[in-house]
Amino acid sequence: MVADLRPLAAVLVSAVAIVLIVASHRRPNLREGWSVLAALAKFGIIVSMLPAVMDGTVFRWSLAESTGIQFLAGIDFALRADPLGIFFALLASFLWIFTSFYATGYMRGLDEHSQTRFFASFAASLSAAVGIAFAANLVTIFVFYELLSLVTYPLVAHNEDNEARIAGRKYLTYTFFGGGVFLLAGTVLIYWLTSLVSSGPTLAFEAGGIEALATAAQAEPVYAQAAFFLLIAGFGVKAALMPLHSWLADAMVAPTPVSGLLHAVAVVKSGAFGIARVILEVFGPGLIRDLPLDVPGIGEVGLNIPVAIVAAFTLTAASIIAMRKDHLKRRLAYSTTAQLSYIVLGLSMLHPYAMVGALFHIPAHAFAKLTLFFCAGSIHVETHTDYISEMAGIGKRMPLTMTAFTVGAAGMAGLPPVAGFVSKFYMLIGAGYMGGEYWLFAGALLLSAVLNVAYFWPVVYTAFFESEDRHDAKPLLEFPRGGVLRSYGGTDSDDDHVAADGGDPTDRTETADATDGEPADEEEFEYAVDKYPSDHTTADGADATSHSADARASETGDHADDDDAPDHDDHGDAVDAVDHHGDHDDHLTGGPPADGWQRRSPFAESTWLMLAPIAVIATGAIVLGIGPDYAVFLELATRIVEGVFGMPFEELGGVPLDELVTEVND
Repeated sequence: MVADLRPLAAVLVSAVAIVLIVASHRRPNLREGWSVLAALAKFGIIVSMLPAVMDGTVFRWSLAESTGIQFLAGIDFALRADPLGIFFALLASFLWIFTSFYATGYMRGLDEHSQTRFFASFAASLSAAVGIAFAANLVTIFVFYELLSLVTYPLVAHNEDNEARIAGRKYLTYTFFGGGVFLLAGTVLIYWLTSLVSSGPTLAFEAGGIEALATAAQAEPVYAQAAFFLLIAGFGVKAALMPLHSWLADAMVAPTPVSGLLHAVAVVKSGAFGIARVILEVFGPGLIRDLPLDVPGIGEVGLNIPVAIVAAFTLTAASIIAMRKDHLKRRLAYSTTAQLSYIVLGLSMLHPYAMVGALFHIPAHAFAKLTLFFCAGSIHVETHTDYISEMAGIGKRMPLTMTAFTVGAAGMAGLPPVAGFVSKFYMLIGAGYMGGEYWLFAGALLLSAVLNVAYFWPVVYTAFFESEDRHDAKPLLEFPRGGVLRSYGGTDSDDDHVAADGGDPTDRTETADATDGEPADEEEFEYAVDKYPSDHTTADGADATSHSADARASETGDHADDDDAPDHDDHGDAVDAVDHHGDHDDHLTGGPPADGWQRRSPFAESTWLMLAPIAVIATGAIVLGIGPDYAVFLELATRIVEGVFGMPFEELGGVPLDELVTEVND
């Protein structure tokens, strides 16, 4: 272990960028430039540590060692770059680079309000996410975990309307108060348990599990079991495990760049990453197997089995719910809920191969889902279309975007050659090695893959193989239990007035239903994507971009002369560079215009600020799938698992898990 400032620098670089972003609020080009520069600097710092970490070096920064200040009695506020930490930090920092470009094109393309606040909160979120990655103990990760909830609230509530405020309050209630309380309670129990051991209290992560905790758990097994489930629940809130999941779909009201990076990478992955820390480096596979639950009528089961059952149920149920969603971002939201449970399920199976698959699914899902969200945002900016039932033939209007969407969808379904195939293949192998009841979990993985095809293929088919005036039936979705009673296209039948999610297509609302478990508001709950300004249309269909800043101020409380309002005198050239409203189809209510979609070339469908990130991230998902052996993420995943079990990965497959667990305990 080497003392080094780079873990701290990686956290602080985007924090410094916040000050520069706010100071540059009147110069948008400079403001967005600071975001990109901070993203590049953060990634560069993390990459500089990667070769040494791959060779076994751990970089550590300690508040007590640097300043002499003890954070808590016996517990230091410390950061360390180990294989698992560098794994998550490398992913988040790399994707932030391209999201910075995409967010610039997206926010300017919609002429969004409060852009300075948006980019400042974005930078703060990445700072907290990297802090979670490099946290050296449970107290440090708790601090950054709660900080992440706070700094992402302005992003979730960005639109500042009633819908956004409700979603923001729900987000904080679940993640900050709910998940934070569970995590703190579990941390306190671990502190107390380890204090019973002569070596004294410790909360520092150790590969294979905290040794002092394993000793204390033999004397106090009930408290150790309680601590395990409290920690899983605390991190499980952000990982969207059912029934703690409903905040995620509501948070899709945020701008699409937020939905993409924070709700496909940083926020939700911080929950999955926390569960990985608990299973691999707090309790460890050995202690989890040595603390069985005595279930009446069944007998003793390992602590991992209840977690695996919840994950299997979540990935299946969320996939079924996703099939019912006509709103594209909400379908993607429930898909995220399902995909995160793949990670939790793979980790909880405890087999080395399943663990490698679960860890590799973190970047596999991130690349594919970020592609999908980027595509959804591009569709919204260019065509103001948010509902799948209005996308017939949109592939000719946005060929590159919908091709990238197809790549991301294939990754979600686990189809080669996209990275999702590799991660799910490892998990299936792990389930096969375990045998017995673990075959049920393998069945859940396969069933969910089929369901992924069922709810993603209609989007692709609608875009490329249907025309605006001719639609095909979709039997996998169009049955009463699926919530769909008509084809996406209109006919002369009475079923015309039933939308793809069972509602009225003329009233684009997503009301609460028993399946979602989402409360209905007294007012219509539209769940519009990025409501201001492009979804805000007048009765006669006037261009939403013609709404003045004064009109928006009447609803949001902003003023036309607000500091964040675009100052055209200062950056007229910058706005002109990305102002492509004149190229938009002349409609703002969603779906094709009266004369059908205008055919565009792949490079003329949007601006390069949005198209380039879409193309790069989609290509990355394929590269991870074609050459996993050469991908640093797979190698890091194997190094992490080797550290947990103390054996070369090549030897782990042939050793029974009971023997591996014995090795860990010894």
